[in-house]
Amino acid sequence: MTFDQATADELIDIVRRAAKAEILPRFRNLDADTIETKSGPQDLVTIADKGAEAMIQREVLERFPEATVIGEEAVADNPALLTRIAEAEMAVIVDPVDGTWNFARNLTQFGVILAAASRGETVFGLLYDPVMDDWIVARRGCGAFYMRPDGTERRLEVSATRPLDEMTGFTSLRHFPRELQSPLAATFPGFSRMMTIGCACHEYRTLASGFADFTLAGAVMPWDHAAGVLVHQEAGGHAALLNGRAYRPTIHQGPLLVASSEESWERLCERFAFLL
Repeated sequence: MTFDQATADELIDIVRRAAKAEILPRFRNLDADTIETKSGPQDLVTIADKGAEAMIQREVLERFPEATVIGEEAVADNPALLTRIAEAEMAVIVDPVDGTWNFARNLTQFGVILAAASRGETVFGLLYDPVMDDWIVARRGCGAFYMRPDGTERRLEVSATRPLDEMTGFTSLRHFPRELQSPLAATFPGFSRMMTIGCACHEYRTLASGFADFTLAGAVMPWDHAAGVLVHQEAGGHAALLNGRAYRPTIHQGPLLVASSEESWERLCERFAFLL
């Protein structure tokens, strides 16, 4: 499919309006009965997640009736939806509130992630911050950009290659098997800083802006990574599964390693080889 700037602009507009209508009015305004758990106490869904996903799906299909919408909350009810990404001419993959744990605790580190894929290849990625109403966006082959509603636009570049002990990285221990969590934590002192924001949207924004050097993900769902990996690659970064396989949104098992350069990726891969 041809994914042009006009299509990108329409998807950005849909996400911005959904955030204003369904997410922001509920931020710091949730009742206990509007927050539910899914797989466990750390895996939350709120009325904002459901409302935003429903609005995005409805408006995407009104504008692009041929599209297949793959929303995180819809997949929670029907996991078979994931299989449609591989063959869909236009799959729109949505995390309506990425960082729900933060959102439910009144923290501003949450966002909306939207990716578009064509026959299993990501062609568009959007990392939107509802609180600041700004976004980072990429179309395949066109670079990655930070943008504001007033027209401010800045092309992004990932961080420079640097020694491991000067790197800042993201990872979340809870997304790895319990027996690997202690060995993984033991690597942390070898880096300048290891952390998690608890929000893939903001972690990928930080990486693409050159303020961090890598992320290591144990859980690899497309609504968390498809947009961010494309944005990061378009900003000059390198991404692959830890076994060297190229990342695609049809792959749902990690680990996934995203680094500022292929050289950095190779050195990090050697450090984390015990995870394979």
